Amino acid sequence: MINKYKKIVIKIGSSSIINESNKKIKTSWLNSICKDIAFLHRTKKIIVVCSGAIALGSKIINNKKFLQRLEDKQAAAAIGQIELANHWQQTLKKNKINSAQILLTLNDSEVRRHYLNVRKTINALHKKNIIPIINENDTVATEEIRYGDNDRLASRVAQMIDADLLILLSDVDGLYTDNPLKNKKAKKIQNIYNIDSNIEKMASKNYSLIGSGGMETKILAAKICMNAGCSTIITNSDKKNPLKNINKNNSTLFHANKSPKSNRKQWILNHLHPSGSIILDTGAIRAIKNNKSLLPAGVTEIKGRFNRGDVISIVNNQNKKFGIGVIAYSSSDAKKIIGKNSKEIKRILGYEGRDELIHKDDLVKINS
Repeated sequence: MINKYKKIVIKIGSSSIINESNKKIKTSWLNSICKDIAFLHRTKKIIVVCSGAIALGSKIINNKKFLQRLEDKQAAAAIGQIELANHWQQTLKKNKINSAQILLTLNDSEVRRHYLNVRKTINALHKKNIIPIINENDTVATEEIRYGDNDRLASRVAQMIDADLLILLSDVDGLYTDNPLKNKKAKKIQNIYNIDSNIEKMASKNYSLIGSGGMETKILAAKICMNAGCSTIITNSDKKNPLKNINKNNSTLFHANKSPKSNRKQWILNHLHPSGSIILDTGAIRAIKNNKSLLPAGVTEIKGRFNRGDVISIVNNQNKKFGIGVIAYSSSDAKKIIGKNSKEIKRILGYEGRDELIHKDDLVKINS
């Protein structure tokens, strides 16, 4: 089922690699998946995104008890990350594969320069046949710069490197019409070509016993990947050779869009936390739907504080979001020129800026 793909991101949830009762690595399972990875590594480029550092470190920080304070979770991550990376390094070495550790925060995918640097690093490792092992940098990431779950992190990594497949290994074997743990009549969906409101409603919030991401985050990850031309498989990790034995009966396949957006527009579209928003009149909305740039004259209100080059949401007067883009002015300067003709910008601001608040090449429409 995965033979045709050439560049694969494998996301492993905490419940897949960590024993819930003693908070230790499932060594036999890790040995099994590393053998699968070694087989795939012969002909494909592999990236692993692995959770579990906090769970591993918690047994030292607080004697296996649930951690509540952020600083305790960060301390646990600092301890557990060493152990997690060491297990991966040693187990892959048994299969004659070298590995590297990369720790990322949300900023590393939201800031364009960081995004490109990560992309270059991963490509450099692949040229040397080294497999990157990626996790969220929980020791420095506070709430505003956190993904919060590795499903979305894995999808952004897949997008960064132009992967053609993301595999989400978890404790469920795909998307069901209802929560299979609660409803025995729930049916699994084998193929999904479009994520609409009906698919999103099926995503139950509480599947995992130990991980932070539920089915909702997996659907969001699949959506990001589909827009980037990358397919996604959700499957249960609790089987021998969890990669080699993926089939249509134990997984859900989200098919990639045939016409993915450009890499830059993918980056804009998938921002998790836009810096502000801009409200348009009907004329400006019509212009954007006709693939025009956004001019100051069509803007009625600015919300939030942002700098030139930040990504902001584009909404109508009913607060419905229909676009996202890179703003050419700071919020303070933008407020001075909204509703004005572009020819007046130099007189109002005292310098000659761009005619557009958001150029059409820096703008992505949503559900328009």
